Amino acid sequence: MITQPDFNPMKLFDVAGKVALITGASGAFGAVAAQTLAAAGCKLLLAASNTEALAATAQACRKLGADVTEVKARPDSEDACAKLVDAAVKAYGRLDILVVASGINIVSKIDTMELKDFATVMDANVTQSWMMSRAATRQMLAQGDGGKIVLMSSARGLLGHPAGYTAYCASKSAIDGITRALGCELGQTGITANAIAPTVFRSPLTAWMFEDTEEAAAVRKNFLARLPKGRLGEPEDLAGPLLFLVSKASDFYTGHTLYADGGYTAG
Repeated sequence: MITQPDFNPMKLFDVAGKVALITGASGAFGAVAAQTLAAAGCKLLLAASNTEALAATAQACRKLGADVTEVKARPDSEDACAKLVDAAVKAYGRLDILVVASGINIVSKIDTMELKDFATVMDANVTQSWMMSRAATRQMLAQGDGGKIVLMSSARGLLGHPAGYTAYCASKSAIDGITRALGCELGQTGITANAIAPTVFRSPLTAWMFEDTEEAAAVRKNFLARLPKGRLGEPEDLAGPLLFLVSKASDFYTGHTLYADGGYTAG
């Protein structure tokens, strides 16, 4: 039985006034994360290298009533990561939430993939996530009252793919490992570290799969045969899991990878 006399479950998801830093804010998941947290009342530091797309995401968030600061940057060095955290603190006085939505994929089978391409994927998806997590952790520890770290994994961190995903699958498996390790390291600090792992959802990169063409229909049929929910993902399907992981509702969850995949990894 719940012992708190004034317990209100809806308050568990209240993040109004929290300061969130989102990298890769111009990408598909980054834009969803930004708009979700904007609508929930967060103050936002949005970072991306694509100035035009970053501005569009920022404008969409401002229309939702959010206080937004834009920074044209990628978390591609220790200095860049530290400066992003500093920018959030300078703008809003602290940092409560980190969402690392930046990353890439280079599709190539192993017999033709160049080492430099493998290294590029691992750097963008793994090393930069690690550096950004370290920079945010240092700030959150200095504040002394906890925080929320959310990394971007994928169903491909658990499952392979025949199209040439050795770099991408390896990088997302590494994200899962970092998430588990951070959960253990930070468990008693009040900082939680979790990851979201989607499968295919609607985005500019996957829009063709939703089209009414023979090629798209054939790809969908093959993919949906393994998808218990029987449909592809929509951006809104990622909003709920994200809000859970950045709010008080997930205080007892850490080191966890949450699969937003319509049951794809269940069978």
